[in-house]
Amino acid sequence: MEKILNRIHPVSDPEVTYFLQVSWEKDLGIGFGVTLTDGQCAWTGAVSEAEISREAADMEMNREKYVEELKKALISGEESAGKYNFSIS
Repeated sequence: MEKILNRIHPVSDPEVTYFLQVSWEKDLGIGFGVTLTDGQCAWTGAVSEAEISREAADMEMNREKYVEELKKALISGEESAGKYNFSIS
């Protein structure tokens, strides 16, 4: 299993630092787990392959292109800094 941890500052609350851990087996496109923490509380979840396909279809985006964008936003870290905005709700 691969894991990556990124520090994020959501546009919804830029003064707060969150840490986002994404974990996956082989390929992000077959699903992944997420853990988000602000240092006091933590939230976990999972995204299935079906959910990825459904979201790509909802956005009228090619599935492979959607997975590439997920990789850039969730696991590329510093090289994608400033290109993606996160909102916590």
